[in-house]
Amino acid sequence: MKKLIVCLAIASIFVSCDKTKKDDLKTEETTTKVNVMSEADKLAVESRKTLDIANAYMAAMGKGDMQTMTNLMHDDMVWQNAGDSSLPWMGPWKGKKAILEEFFPAFGAGFVTKKWEPTDAISHGDTAAYFGQMIGLLTNSNKETKEFTYALRVKVKDGKIILWNWFEDSFEVSKTYHAK
Repeated sequence: MKKLIVCLAIASIFVSCDKTKKDDLKTEETTTKVNVMSEADKLAVESRKTLDIANAYMAAMGKGDMQTMTNLMHDDMVWQNAGDSSLPWMGPWKGKKAILEEFFPAFGAGFVTKKWEPTDAISHGDTAAYFGQMIGLLTNSNKETKEFTYALRVKVKDGKIILWNWFEDSFEVSKTYHAK
């Protein structure tokens, strides 16, 4: 009788372990299904990350935090400013080194931002866009621009800024730069 009880006890342990194993597998399958993100969810996550990186770069720029800015720049970054080619900071400027060593000094010597007010920001995947109002002081003429609208397109690759593309009233900037 004791042998029969021991056998039944051992059998019940095996059945119990097997059931626990099956329950664990069911839980794992359910968890896997829940953790699968839709394409829309993946796009939303990527869009949020892009906006966060672009916002961090702008915040660092506003504080003059060159170390953070440099860390957020992709080695192959392009800074694009279109407009009057007689202005020394018009681009494109290609590569982190050229941006840091040529563009920033030229821009900093020629243009002082008096007002820079983003009013809207959106992102989709690896691209963010900003819209706002701006006023600048042109050191060449020591005159301020009138308030003008700008747009900015930012692209992110591998968690870093690969494109910084300004769209601004380049006529207003050029006119003020050349004013006497």
